[in-house]
Amino acid sequence: MSKLENKITLTEDIITSPNLTGYFTQRDLETIGDLCNEAYQEDIQSRAKWLKRNKAAMNLAMQVQEEKNFPWPNCSNVIFPLITIAALQFHSRAYPALISGSELVKCKFYGTDPDGTRQDAADKISQHMSWQLLEEDESWEEQQDRALINVPIVGCAFKKTYYDGVQGKNISELVLAKDLVFNYWSKSVETAPVKTHRIPFSKNTIYTRIMTGTFRDVSDMDWYKDDAPVPQPTADSTAQDKREGLDPPSHSDSSTPYVICEQHRYLDLDQDGYAEPYIVTFEESTHTVLRIVCRFDREEDILRDQNDSVIKIDADEYYTKIPFIPSPDGGVLDIGFGVLLGPLTESVDTAINQIFDSGTLYNTSGGFLGRGAKLRGGVYHVAPYSWHRVDSSGDDLRKSMIPFPTKEPSGVLFQVLTMLIDYIERISGAVEITTGGNPGQNTPATTSQSMIEQGQKVYSAIFKRIWRSMKMEFKKLFILNAKHLGPGKTFYGGTEDFVTNDLYKMTGMNIIPVADPNIMSDQARLAQAQLLMQVGKDNPLYNQDEINKRFLRAIKITDIDKVYVGTKNQPPSQPSEKIQIEMIKGQIRTNELTLKKLQYISSLLEQRRLNEAKIVEIYAQAKLFEEQAGGSATDQELAKFKTLIDSIQSVNDMINQNIQQTKEDLNEQGTDAGASGNGGGSSPALEGPSNEQNDSGMAS
Repeated sequence: MSKLENKITLTEDIITSPNLTGYFTQRDLETIGDLCNEAYQEDIQSRAKWLKRNKAAMNLAMQVQEEKNFPWPNCSNVIFPLITIAALQFHSRAYPALISGSELVKCKFYGTDPDGTRQDAADKISQHMSWQLLEEDESWEEQQDRALINVPIVGCAFKKTYYDGVQGKNISELVLAKDLVFNYWSKSVETAPVKTHRIPFSKNTIYTRIMTGTFRDVSDMDWYKDDAPVPQPTADSTAQDKREGLDPPSHSDSSTPYVICEQHRYLDLDQDGYAEPYIVTFEESTHTVLRIVCRFDREEDILRDQNDSVIKIDADEYYTKIPFIPSPDGGVLDIGFGVLLGPLTESVDTAINQIFDSGTLYNTSGGFLGRGAKLRGGVYHVAPYSWHRVDSSGDDLRKSMIPFPTKEPSGVLFQVLTMLIDYIERISGAVEITTGGNPGQNTPATTSQSMIEQGQKVYSAIFKRIWRSMKMEFKKLFILNAKHLGPGKTFYGGTEDFVTNDLYKMTGMNIIPVADPNIMSDQARLAQAQLLMQVGKDNPLYNQDEINKRFLRAIKITDIDKVYVGTKNQPPSQPSEKIQIEMIKGQIRTNELTLKKLQYISSLLEQRRLNEAKIVEIYAQAKLFEEQAGGSATDQELAKFKTLIDSIQSVNDMINQNIQQTKEDLNEQGTDAGASGNGGGSSPALEGPSNEQNDSGMAS
């Protein structure tokens, strides 16, 4: 790079500046523009062969017919849609498998989570990012759909992921491989030193960006003052117009767009020996630099040494490649069915057209007319019940009319055609059984399943690569959220759901697509979900909510959260009817036993009451006997009354013990005995006369 007249110093103002062109002279900007254009043209040249192959592949996929004059004008010109079929078959499997329902992004965490806060954070991030892609960015799903139909043909496409400060949201847009130019032999799109995105800009768009300060003011330049840009058709644009059936105007008008190149590259603008990452935007035809901006947005992205010299800068990466099949020659641009099947498809087209031309020649064959055939001039039409008079005899006609020695279409050529189509189907994986064809009668189900599985092997490997690219794209969006979400709560979706910037800054978070990279078929997904239901149902080692949600997703149920509330929100489960009946029977048996014990206690209480009444009666008899004896009653006679009372009291003691034991049994059963509301010897009504009363009574 030539030395610039001016240089910049990496300060916070420089890093956050929306346009750095004001720091340089016009000569510096011309030098930078020429340097960027030179790298751009070199990259175009490096991928010229790849682009040529893919132009031919796209023509075959879109069945563009070239004019043919061999073997005669307007001969057969069939373009057999083998590449189209292969692309549609892949798209029809990949699109619904990758984007199914409202769940697109899954956030996982590593490490322990004793209080469940990290899992809650992961769930909130999953819901928020899925909403961003499917709802906030209304074009994301449409562009993903376009990518999955373009990638099988071309071989790759790209997603450009960045934060749009004007709209205040993340953008992840599709960039076709023909519009992103970088060196074919780069190790990867991330490590390519120069990447140039070709973007069509209308004059109004350029004017708006000039007025907002995004582009520098170029309104006084000749190329901008012209009414419209000079059209510069290229081989690529001409081929595209032909495929799309367009007839471009011979001259430009106000609607003709300019081609603006946004180049991601490294430049040493501070002239310290280390090239920093920048984005340089320039007009393609004149190399006019419109904008220069840093490709990093924080001072923390710069690694410096003790002398404050720059050692390394972590640049922001915008592009993610959507791969198909890696190129065998080591190039970074992948190959699709268009390149893989192109030569075979051309051979199939040739064979089909030869068969048709042979049939046409055989069915409409002419010949030679000898002089002996006396025929009137004019055209003779062959039609049912049509006869034409001639001046020659039949024998003369037969001798004078000699047809060309043509043959009917070759059966060998048809066999070759069948073999070619068979091998094309093997390469693309679009075999009959995987496209819904009948494998034949009496084919066992296990055999059919194995055939389908083997037929999808090609698709499965490609599907994993696309899943991996989506994972990288989602990680870029995750980083953008961590950088640009404001402080506090960010509500989304018009609901009370919200996320915070702190959630995106938690460590140990991993972002992946919800789609399973190992399953493409609905039948395989349903079989897996059913097997999981059988193994994990009512098993405490399995997460029942996750099992049920996977099954509902497998059968294509939408709004799962509304349909399935989960085990956490369910009331305690009720026992089955049979168990409830057994519980009632057990309760009845317990109640019957309790009733019997209460009746037993009641009988014991009644017996004790009678005994106490008898003791009182004996006391009364003893007192009366003593009074009648006038104090002359002997101790022997009084001892008889005492012995009788002691025997009755002993019986009551035994009764009290039985009552106490029965009550303890009832308490063990959880039933309150409470027949009389008191225990043995606990109520005065059940107590006999005290020993003091007995002694005093006898003593008196």
